[in-house]
Amino acid sequence: MEPHQTPTGSGLRGQHLCLLAHRFPDIQAKCSDLETRAKAAGLSINASKTKAMRIRHSHQSKITICGKIVEYVDSSVYLGTVISANGGVEKVMENRLSKARSAFGRLQRIWRNQQISRKTKLRIFNTCMKSVLLYVSETWLTSQRKIVKLQAFVNKCLRIICGIFWPNRITNNDLWRCTNEAPIQQQIKRKKWKWIGHALRKDRDSIVRMALEWNPQGSRRVGRLKLTWRRSTVRELAEQ
Repeated sequence: MEPHQTPTGSGLRGQHLCLLAHRFPDIQAKCSDLETRAKAAGLSINASKTKAMRIRHSHQSKITICGKIVEYVDSSVYLGTVISANGGVEKVMENRLSKARSAFGRLQRIWRNQQISRKTKLRIFNTCMKSVLLYVSETWLTSQRKIVKLQAFVNKCLRIICGIFWPNRITNNDLWRCTNEAPIQQQIKRKKWKWIGHALRKDRDSIVRMALEWNPQGSRRVGRLKLTWRRSTVRELAEQ
């Protein structure tokens, strides 16, 4: 659940909070407690912007905050990331691709400027485009189909930067070699393991460390184990 707090004083920006709970009474109690503490701090909660999401449950009990019923949604944007009820990353990747395409299009004059060196263009691409495209990609559960879509976008951008247009042809390997680029799958793996190392160096009571090692309790559905980010990471480690 994501309550939106708005300070009562002027000149201050709103704040976003995310509340988590396993049971409906717990989330309702947290909402009531948040409302009480917000009033004590001089903050007001915008109930119309507060959204709720239930994962793997069809029954939706009504949650109230500030006397108003909270709307249920299937997806929500939190800290620049799309959170879906099904837990997938399809919407996250589509959102990242859309933002990267928009950012790349706004710099068309730079890409086509013959007075700017290719080295400078590639530095701009890696700094401004790739950082937008691969934002939080270390937490993505990738598949071959998703990797192909990301790689196709990157290859298209690199060809525009290098001025390679039809009917001129160049293989992807030659394109990566002349632009000093690694395949997108390797870049995502590098970011993931760098983040894992950063998380493991934290204290045991750190939220990041706890989230990395957290093991959800309860029974699972009958059938083959579903591929998760953690299982894919363990598999990559075993293949090393």
